[in-house]
Amino acid sequence: NGTKCFITNGPLSETFLVFGITDKSKGPKGLSAFIVEKGYPGFSIGKIEDKCGIKAAQVSELVFENCKVPAENLVSEEGKGLKIALSTLDGGRIGVAAQGLGIAEGAFERAKQYMKERIQFGKPLFKQQYLAFKMAELDLEIEQAKYVLYKAAIDKQEGRPYGLSAAKAKIACTDAAMHVTTEAVQMLGGNGYMKEFEVERMLRDAKITQIYEGTNEIQKLIISGQLFR
Repeated sequence: NGTKCFITNGPLSETFLVFGITDKSKGPKGLSAFIVEKGYPGFSIGKIEDKCGIKAAQVSELVFENCKVPAENLVSEEGKGLKIALSTLDGGRIGVAAQGLGIAEGAFERAKQYMKERIQFGKPLFKQQYLAFKMAELDLEIEQAKYVLYKAAIDKQEGRPYGLSAAKAKIACTDAAMHVTTEAVQMLGGNGYMKEFEVERMLRDAKITQIYEGTNEIQKLIISGQLFR
């Protein structure tokens, strides 16, 4: 019994990985993971959210009302749910970092193209030194974030611990996404606020990357915890 909000692709999925308490006396160690399939009695899709950005992804609530799940649907062992959830989050944070990096690069390229095409006071915008310097700073920010992300991806690929590097990558790339898209909207002026120029959509898409798979504040908690362990 219970509900869970903000499930990406909830209305579209056939199979769900659900975490539930199997032993309340053990606290977090009483958490277990189960496979739940669409159509199980007592399991339904609740409210479908109307979001600020990432409009292509459907996000919904999951509702469980006396939902019975077969014992063989237990994933791994009873009480291993927290470990499974945390390991999933670490990998997911690398993916969200990559998403943020892609948004930043997309907005940067769109702004660069606009600055070549837009003529103001008889010359293209990139001839305005302030804007050219701003683009140089954003280019550097994107490049720095990219290498932090690559470090996390290589750690995971090589079988090294990657929770810390994933946390750093998520902050670096998603903060860059938010900063670059905000600057891109500003540099396009009034056009930046118009949907046809795309950067306003990138700005709306960027914000969620700082929030899901663990907020960036949580990533700082992870990093500071490692520093002072």
